[in-house]
Amino acid sequence: MLFNSIDFLYFFIIVTTAYFALPHRYRWMLILAASCYFYMAFVPVYILILGFTIVVDYFAGIFIEQSEGKKRKMYLVASLIANIGVLAVFKYYNFLNDNLTTLLHGVGYKNPIPYLNILLPIGLSFHTFQAMSYTIEVYRGKEKAERHFGIYALYVMFYPQLVAGPIERPQNLLHQFHTRHDFDYDRVKAGLKLMLWGFFKKIVVADRLAIYVNYAYDKYDTASGNTLLMATFFFSIQMYCDFSGYSDIAIGSARVMGIKLMTNFKRPMFARTTSEFWQRWHISLSTWFKDYLYFPLGGSRVPIPRWYLNLMIVFLISGLWHGANWTFAVWGAINGLYVVIGIITQKWRAKFNTATGLSKFPRLLTVVDITIVFILVCLVRVFFRAPTIDQAMIILKRIFTFSGSVWFDSPSMMLYCFGAILLLVVAEWLEEFQHNKFLFFNSNNRLVRRLAYTAMVLLILAAGVFDGGQFIYFQF
Repeated sequence: MLFNSIDFLYFFIIVTTAYFALPHRYRWMLILAASCYFYMAFVPVYILILGFTIVVDYFAGIFIEQSEGKKRKMYLVASLIANIGVLAVFKYYNFLNDNLTTLLHGVGYKNPIPYLNILLPIGLSFHTFQAMSYTIEVYRGKEKAERHFGIYALYVMFYPQLVAGPIERPQNLLHQFHTRHDFDYDRVKAGLKLMLWGFFKKIVVADRLAIYVNYAYDKYDTASGNTLLMATFFFSIQMYCDFSGYSDIAIGSARVMGIKLMTNFKRPMFARTTSEFWQRWHISLSTWFKDYLYFPLGGSRVPIPRWYLNLMIVFLISGLWHGANWTFAVWGAINGLYVVIGIITQKWRAKFNTATGLSKFPRLLTVVDITIVFILVCLVRVFFRAPTIDQAMIILKRIFTFSGSVWFDSPSMMLYCFGAILLLVVAEWLEEFQHNKFLFFNSNNRLVRRLAYTAMVLLILAAGVFDGGQFIYFQF
């Protein structure tokens, strides 16, 4: 079920109303049943895959906690193999088989392994990583094994963040399902307000920009360099609003019920370095890789060359996490290079800013840094958006010609695009530098607040794109 659908509106109202009407001891059953229904609205049969991993990890957690020595590790490995195995079959099998075919063809052999005609279960990477964090934390002794099977299943399947995160940890989420959450007007209002902002990001900004982006990238071989440049800029904003919009709706809908999910975005458009960008973007995934891959590799507590290698490994694997395509591997590797080069040049850049006098103008320096990071992020996302590396290289080559006109479907469409972006940037700026994201939403005047809510709803209805566009990160 898509958040940006009328079905979800009915679903949310019914489920939330029933949630507060039921006694606490029955609420987990309601939310678990609702989560199953929510997930099965996509491809019903894939609920069996979720069920398989839930059963495996539930018992693995108990066995890990009850065991000692090698047995503990054996149960952990069994759990990880089950989770990664499901991910490998459904997400990477054909990708690996395709590369094997190419490799064997190069030496004159035919690949005997057949291809599988299967669809990727929606959100598989998200709930797989969340399930893996549970058994890892139990193994490390930082979390008790959950004995209540229904509560554990709800931890994996909680509908707000089931298909696109945030990727939660058991320490944060599991205990909340055991706690009674009474109706709280201020909390419900805060959750609904965040959901409204998420709908604006998705329906008004992301899906509106997608029209231009899809047109330009579909005609990449004939579109002008300036059209592709504009589309690349738009795609960066689209991607942010699409994904952070989903996170806002997820966090907001959970907050209405009293469940607190982790923050997944902290205004990444205002990052001053590429390292800082990844501290602000998809935080639940970045911290997941940091805790479960980067630190086990040694993190930064190793010789400097190994440190850089650790960073590159994390970014490369993170790229492939996003998709079974070499474009994502290139995207991850370039982002890793950005971070490594940023670390290497940190002192040189500081000396340059001092020598040129830029350090005397901190606000100007902030604008320069933010602009450079944003440009770098936009350019590398060409590999994220293009279906092949060859197409990505053609697009980048055409962009740097800076030639031709910028395609306009209609003046009103472009007015919507730039107006929505302006409103987004102003709101983000207010939160970043004034610590007030919703200037009128948070007014002390009740009439002003209600007018602001009404204006946002009318803006969504008037300028939104209601074509049922799927969220970008559902494919991961």
